[in-house]
Amino acid sequence: MDGDQFDGNVVIVTGASRGIGKGLAIGLAARGARVVCAARTVVEQSSEFPGTIGGTVEEIRAAGGTATAMRCDIGSELEIEALITGTMEEYGRIDALVNNAMTPTRAPLEESTVEMWDDSMRVNVRSLYLFTRLVAPLMAKTGGGSIVNISSAAAAHEVSQFMPPGYVIYSVAKAALERFSSAVAPELRPLGITINALRPGAVKTEHTAHEFGPDFDWTGWALPEAVVPPVAYLVAQVGTDFTGHVLDVAQFGSSWG
Repeated sequence: MDGDQFDGNVVIVTGASRGIGKGLAIGLAARGARVVCAARTVVEQSSEFPGTIGGTVEEIRAAGGTATAMRCDIGSELEIEALITGTMEEYGRIDALVNNAMTPTRAPLEESTVEMWDDSMRVNVRSLYLFTRLVAPLMAKTGGGSIVNISSAAAAHEVSQFMPPGYVIYSVAKAALERFSSAVAPELRPLGITINALRPGAVKTEHTAHEFGPDFDWTGWALPEAVVPPVAYLVAQVGTDFTGHVLDVAQFGSSWG
């Protein structure tokens, strides 16, 4: 592992209290990045999902890395603004943003509500727009940057049509994430900013472990740290023409990377 790959570059990772986000925060810090760990969970809760951003930061620092915990509810414009402001006050720059946090709204169509739909679009889609508008001019001032949006195979038409009931809102939100990534890429390229979406594949996290239960067959599933290499590759694509792509982690090392 190259501890100097990012040489102190500042990377914001949302949803960094657990799961893929935590794995990415630890992995990018190990590659030399100064990581801002953002999420809503700052106090350990007695729930099925353990982990806090403070805990992630402690692990990074214990391994010799640099990280800061900043609470952020990505459904709140004010909290997103506060996260960006806090990062600039702490480090003076933002080199990369990894949009990993989301609310996994799931319900069969007949049981879903307008409130569920609106909440998912506000948290999962509007946040991308807000983050990008805020970080783009800051990245441009320091020579460019990279935005990596964590998607899902559920966004793909050929996959989503075969998914079980309950994934309509989730699939639409992830599809919007991918379309936003490709649509805004041409406007960001002249600023030296790349933006790409990554489908991480089947990853065992605290959430999936709770959802599928202890007897589930995890054969073929990856752990969060397996997502680090492809995300690190995308984070490094500052000022390149590798932008506007929707990528599958299974292709890493072959058709890209």
